[in-house]
Amino acid sequence: MARHIACLSYDFDTWSGFASRGMMTPTPISRGEFGIVGARRILDLLASRGIRGSWYIPGVVIETYPEACERVVAGGHEIGHHGWSHVPPAELPPQREAEEFARAVESIRRLTGRGPAGYRSPAWDLSAQSIDLMIQHGCRYDSSMMGHDCEPYFARRGDRVAVDAPLAFGETTDLVEVPISWSLDDHPHFEFFRTPAGIMPGLANADAVLANWLADFEYMTRTTEWGALVFTFHPYVSGRGHRMLMMEKLIDGLGRMGAAFLTLDELQQEFRARQGG
Repeated sequence: MARHIACLSYDFDTWSGFASRGMMTPTPISRGEFGIVGARRILDLLASRGIRGSWYIPGVVIETYPEACERVVAGGHEIGHHGWSHVPPAELPPQREAEEFARAVESIRRLTGRGPAGYRSPAWDLSAQSIDLMIQHGCRYDSSMMGHDCEPYFARRGDRVAVDAPLAFGETTDLVEVPISWSLDDHPHFEFFRTPAGIMPGLANADAVLANWLADFEYMTRTTEWGALVFTFHPYVSGRGHRMLMMEKLIDGLGRMGAAFLTLDELQQEFRARQGG
């Protein structure tokens, strides 16, 4: 029997993503803080539709806004690991990455009473040791890579990559990779950035983005018997009025196409069951 899954995921970064880019003056920090407003709106929408999502929250955000994060937990949503700071692990020295990873796990334990089932890298850029750290801390899945569009797979570690040689594949692990895509992320579509390096225009028409996202799901239903798409939102991005309406239309449109809404933890469990493990 055909089954097609939609996962609604939320990177609850608030100001931490701006700070990690060196944008620490009052205006960008306030821009991130709008995420607290956006999160309330999103939680209300999800509750109205009876949907649980997966929320990835940096440790610094958990410690800054405990009440806002407690509301996410109270809504029954999954809390995933999203670093301590929002600095991508690929930019951290190994010891610093290990320390930040462990520190974020403890923040999540204090918030939820248990460690995270899954991890999502800030800015979706893993280091050579990131998968080892996930396994060491008991994570069952990662959601930072892009090797498929609508089917999880088991992540590898230890690939050897060189410009002038074939890729040497590493070991396949027991860590499930739940793939993501920049095309299914609200940030590159909607967020305007002006930096010394250039301009990211953002500010796309929300209905055009919605049409793309629904079309991706429709294509999956036509070409697979079982599959899943992961949509990624940032509350400070999609908490704006017209984008909230887009999220509502997306949820209702996916529902009309027969989508089953799962958290990423539920998805990786279902994937494992299908693999016989």
